Amino acid sequence: MIHSLFLVNSSGDIFLEKHWKSVVSRSVCDYFFEAQERASEPENVPPVIPTPHHYLISVLRHRIYFVAVIQSEVPPLFVIEFLHRVVDTFQDYFGVCSEAAIKDNVVVVYELLEEMLDNGFPLATESNILKELIKPPTILRTVVNTITGSTNVGEQLPTGQLSVVPWRRTGVKYTNNEAYFDVVEEIDAIIDKSGSTITAEIQGVIDACVKLSGMPDLTLSFMNPRLLDDVSFHPCVRFKRWEAERILSFIPPDGNFRLLSYHVSSQNLVAIPVYVKHNISFREGSSLGRFELTLGPKQTMGKAVEAVLVTSQLPRGVLTANLTPSQGTFTFDPVTKMLTWDVGKINPQKLPSLKGTMSLQAGASKPDENPTINIQFKIQQLAISGLKVNRLDMYGEKYKPFKGIKYMTKAGKFQVRT
Repeated sequence: MIHSLFLVNSSGDIFLEKHWKSVVSRSVCDYFFEAQERASEPENVPPVIPTPHHYLISVLRHRIYFVAVIQSEVPPLFVIEFLHRVVDTFQDYFGVCSEAAIKDNVVVVYELLEEMLDNGFPLATESNILKELIKPPTILRTVVNTITGSTNVGEQLPTGQLSVVPWRRTGVKYTNNEAYFDVVEEIDAIIDKSGSTITAEIQGVIDACVKLSGMPDLTLSFMNPRLLDDVSFHPCVRFKRWEAERILSFIPPDGNFRLLSYHVSSQNLVAIPVYVKHNISFREGSSLGRFELTLGPKQTMGKAVEAVLVTSQLPRGVLTANLTPSQGTFTFDPVTKMLTWDVGKINPQKLPSLKGTMSLQAGASKPDENPTINIQFKIQQLAISGLKVNRLDMYGEKYKPFKGIKYMTKAGKFQVRT
């Protein structure tokens, strides 16, 4: 299936390659580099690129392209899911998935890739199994391995791989038994000039950190499970029970894992948490333009909108922007024409605003269209879809665990047209 994997950094350099079947020449990535040049944004590179003898399937994570080379036709989503699993494993092992972390732990990276794929087909992709096969790197272990010439590869087969619950190892023991669940929702929206919603959808995930002794059996129920659409589960979830009762029943993996991801696409269910009042205009025959922008919270159930960042690509003819923010910091790059306003936290009593003038180049005509405004934000303790966890119960073990649920909403591609 997967013949080779190339890791490409933001500068376009291949800094790591791995081959499972035959060695594929690096020149195959030239087709990928051509597609990268044609793309306006890094994330706009096509995920599947056909070449005369191969298919290149790629994902972009943490400013690194993971490019898989396929020789026969396979379901692209299968390969994309595997590449995301590789990134998540690197993040789990090294704390961050960056070029520096991968280069510092290159031996462990090759050992992991060797275990995750067998002759090009996925084998062990569960974090619990991999950590028994290959010990995560520590400073002490690295020093010992350097002196003794030994490796991080374990001497015994993982216990979980031999059981009916392959995602959980046996004999897990903790002094503090705890289970935490994070409901994280990302809202993608396009708002038109008048403030009406053109399109809006929510991508949500429930991430879990479960540290429980023994072999616990958990059930998680929701106040309003009918909200969830297009749901994708971790293999531990019993799908039949979800279909019948809309209750999540599962034996959890040990440690961090993604329990499920979901999608809310019906626009009447998607509340827009911020509004923008704008007045961006250029007068015909004048070298000055007007820029006024005000942000405010909307439908946030009294929760604060934090970490607000506004960016806008101004027209090429704009020379300078003399703007004054009522709060936060503002920068304008005269080369790229990128305006950035770091607002911070929105105070509903005193709404943040950015006002001033823009100077056009001498002789430049009035821009054909107004710029779009991109907004990033976070809202703690709020799931914008209205999803709420009802209760979490545990069976099969005698102790009482500590349980916690946290909600967060953040902006994905949130765009306001002016």
